[in-house]
Amino acid sequence: MYVYVNSGLVRKEDARVSVFDHGFLYGDGIYETMRVYEGVVFMIDEHFARLQRSADLIKLAIVKDANQLKAALYETLAANSLKGAYVRITVSRGYGPIGLDPDLCKEATLVIIAEDMKDYPKSYYEKGIQVIIARTKRNLSEALNPQIKSLNFLNNILAKMEAKEKDAYESLMLNVLGHITEGTISNVFFYRDGVLCTPSTACGILDGITRQVILTLAVREGFTVKEGKFTVEDIAAAQEVFLTNTTMEVMPVNRVDEIRYDVGEVARTLRKAYRNEVRAYVAAIKGRGPSLWGYE
Repeated sequence: MYVYVNSGLVRKEDARVSVFDHGFLYGDGIYETMRVYEGVVFMIDEHFARLQRSADLIKLAIVKDANQLKAALYETLAANSLKGAYVRITVSRGYGPIGLDPDLCKEATLVIIAEDMKDYPKSYYEKGIQVIIARTKRNLSEALNPQIKSLNFLNNILAKMEAKEKDAYESLMLNVLGHITEGTISNVFFYRDGVLCTPSTACGILDGITRQVILTLAVREGFTVKEGKFTVEDIAAAQEVFLTNTTMEVMPVNRVDEIRYDVGEVARTLRKAYRNEVRAYVAAIKGRGPSLWGYE
């Protein structure tokens, strides 16, 4: 396995980041996770735009521009002979003396990891997964802007620990006002009385790229969609619940705490529509012919 570190590929066992890197010391950095289908990175421009937004919000200079990042990403995929994969790009503040001042770091650290994408068990999509409402609250937006896809994931990790303690797959977190926000690694949707609902960005969520694709597809499929502020009582009264993110795509939920849900037609319809969208995207990219970034 090869990993891209700063300016080139190295073997996995030789991939190193300094203990003085501020990503390690302070969680000072950003990342994006992408999924690769048939050798094509899905929604790559949208992911890179969000990476740049995160960088701008923490005043971090990424060492490569978008085209250079694309070339590095596809180089990593090619070196590992991957066609179906997930890719994580991490950019930290970089090496520097101990201290919080960002100016201590002269150049950002870049790491690209690409690994084979093993699909989730079919039973998850057929029967759904279990979710809990975590005691851990989502970070205040005024304390940490949720539009920053930050390396500091302790808030999410604490909520994930709660899920594991209850043999659940995922936790949903509330904000301090009691509104549903998102999961530890996912956005949440629920279908209630003919309306597809999802928390708005005003609740303090990361605007997931898969979430946005689903919102667009839902309208296209004829669903009434509402982004808003919702409580646990709202989701308890739903007929269907599902989660979205880059790797799981559309994942049905069969239980939130003690409330059970059927895996219904809304989730099935949107999962099918999403997969069709992926196929169309891949076909369009491949239709352009071979490129600098390794399309075949």
